[in-house]
Amino acid sequence: MSISRKLLFTLGFACSFAPRAAEQKSISIACGAVGIEYELCKSASEAWSKTSGVPVKLVSTPNDTNQKLELFQQLLSAQSADIDVFMVDVVWPGILGQHFEDLSGYLPTAEKNAHFDNLIANDTVGGRWVALPWYVDTGVMYYRADLLKKYNLDVPQTWQELTSAAKKIQEGEKKTDSKFVGFVFQGKAYEGLTCNVLEWISSFGGTDFVDGSGKVLANNPKNIEALELAATWIGGIAPKGVLNYAEEEARGVFQSGGAAFMRNWPYAYTLLNSKNSPVLGKVGVMPTPKGGQDGRHTPVLGGWHLAVSKYSKHKPEAVSLIRYLASESVQRGRIQHGFFPTLKSLYADKKVLASSPLFGVLAKSLATAVARPSRATGAQYNRVSNEIWNTTFSILSGKEKAEDGLKALDKKLVRVSRGGKWN
Repeated sequence: MSISRKLLFTLGFACSFAPRAAEQKSISIACGAVGIEYELCKSASEAWSKTSGVPVKLVSTPNDTNQKLELFQQLLSAQSADIDVFMVDVVWPGILGQHFEDLSGYLPTAEKNAHFDNLIANDTVGGRWVALPWYVDTGVMYYRADLLKKYNLDVPQTWQELTSAAKKIQEGEKKTDSKFVGFVFQGKAYEGLTCNVLEWISSFGGTDFVDGSGKVLANNPKNIEALELAATWIGGIAPKGVLNYAEEEARGVFQSGGAAFMRNWPYAYTLLNSKNSPVLGKVGVMPTPKGGQDGRHTPVLGGWHLAVSKYSKHKPEAVSLIRYLASESVQRGRIQHGFFPTLKSLYADKKVLASSPLFGVLAKSLATAVARPSRATGAQYNRVSNEIWNTTFSILSGKEKAEDGLKALDKKLVRVSRGGKWN
């Protein structure tokens, strides 16, 4: 039994739909692993299956994204035909794109142009359109609207203003709650920290650590300025423990009423406003701040996309499935569950915009959102991100100065690039 088949045998096919008569031409899809994400993929795939008459098998995959990527890499490297459709993280097209079908030969240009331009750009690798956007995330800033009002503060538009507001609120609230902090974010040494630091440097007008052509540009005065400010937060407006926070640790502190500001993803909005949430009705949301008056709001792109394997034996049917899953009707139905659409038209829909304050924020954020350097760095992206988050962590924890850390990072990334050749 091949490695890929052993993996699939262990993980198992979760379920299949449609009549046995059509089983000789079935489609397998690896999408959401658990919870509502799995159920939505299941129900939408079932709807397509009933219409097309083609059975669909949902393949169980690890919930951990690193483990999922490892599984996909093994399957695709073995040129396995066991999975026809892959749900891929926004940074994976650059890593896995060589194994995916070019969708340009299947879908009309108008359908391509219906999605946000930067999402299509993210999914275009080496001139090949290798994935179809399915749902989108960007980093957003949550704030306690009630506390801004209490301390007579405006919603901060820059990181400097946020630092000042967080300090004032923290000083006031600590009089009755010694554990209260001004700001929480994802400070742990992992992919989430890479997302945060890219938002900081881009908002200051700094340079990408690796630009679109693959050039290493980590050591830049604006990048240094951004990281010097962020380093002041630790032990100041942010607890030292933030260096161990991922998304859920940050949300736990903020949702319990223990912080004035939180950088996180849109998924948190529904949870913050759930029935028993201590901060229900007290939370506002905005794009991530600018790096000063001359800066920009530059949240990092997140989200998941759909790709068809080059090794699929049923490519037209697989393309038909992802086309249906990414259609306006399916994307519209997923909105109520916190999955935000990739189609520009839905952000102009008055009913959609009225359904959540997040839509206005995301509409603004998507226009200026920045992508992680996965397209330029390709299969080396994980190593690149690892170097970025470790350097950032070292600077935040006070082990080295921003200027020294970024100089060293420049050299490390050049080595990873093998002299400028990433793949």
